[in-house]
Amino acid sequence: MPTIIIFGIMSIVVLMLLGLLFSFIPVGLWITAYFSGVKIGIFTLIGMRFRRVAPSRIVNPLIKATKAGLNLDINKLEAHYLAGGNVNSVVDALIAAQRAEIALEFERAAAIDLAGREVLSAVQVSVNPKVIETPRVSAVAKDGIEVIVKARVTVRANIERLVGGAGEETIIARVGEGIVTTVGSSQSHKEVLENPDKISRTVLGKGLDAGTAFEILSIDIADVDIGRNIGAQLQTDQAEADKRIAQAKAEERRAMAVAKEQEMIAAVQEMRAKVVEAEAEIPKAMAAALREGKIGVMDYYNMQNIVADTDMRKAISKMGKEDEKNPPMKK
Repeated sequence: MPTIIIFGIMSIVVLMLLGLLFSFIPVGLWITAYFSGVKIGIFTLIGMRFRRVAPSRIVNPLIKATKAGLNLDINKLEAHYLAGGNVNSVVDALIAAQRAEIALEFERAAAIDLAGREVLSAVQVSVNPKVIETPRVSAVAKDGIEVIVKARVTVRANIERLVGGAGEETIIARVGEGIVTTVGSSQSHKEVLENPDKISRTVLGKGLDAGTAFEILSIDIADVDIGRNIGAQLQTDQAEADKRIAQAKAEERRAMAVAKEQEMIAAVQEMRAKVVEAEAEIPKAMAAALREGKIGVMDYYNMQNIVADTDMRKAISKMGKEDEKNPPMKK
């Protein structure tokens, strides 16, 4: 009985060791590669484990490449994997390029992949051109009418310029700039509506694909719309601004006139105060003249009579004016 238990324990230990061994040594992957015609040693796969490289990420793309007739070096594949590249995508791109008879070497494909571009997508766009649709570009003709243009740009990837070349955003920006320039140089918006191909011819002739990762095949105007009358709106805004300036200047002149009026009122009040002050000096002068004997008492009374007579005449004249304003009602 103890012998059976010991044998069972030893069997379990052996099975666990074998499981660990086969999980570390990809024997199944080695067998698949061998029968697929890929010559790779078992120790090479073990070395990949020590180098922290997933053997399946290297062997499976290598099998695919071998079946497609490509002769790739496993060390280059492993180096590309360690550099952070996508080995499977690079191999797929090489196979697609070979089928399309496009000259693409592994080093260039790996460089494109490490540059952050989709190398397989680039090869596909090189074979099957891609259509880029620009946003609605607003431009103003010389007659002040806004023209809104939407274009479709057909591009083909340039494998040689994928590393270091500008992307789709640059193409869209350059096409938009060309549209604005062409519409802006047109005498009338009717010119643009009658000949929309003028935009595509002018823009295409500018060589907008220089320094980009694409080759522009054609530029087609998809839609042309008429927008606002920018010229009239600008004139209206200018007139409104001129009106506000004139109103501000008029308000300034009015404020200056009010200030001047207030100054004149203050000056009148000052003059009246001086008159009152001068009149206050008259009784003092009269008293001094009486004391010094320069005038007599009768002279003073005669003067008072004259003053009273003058006041009476003023009162009578005021009553006559009031009667003229308010005539008596006839019975």
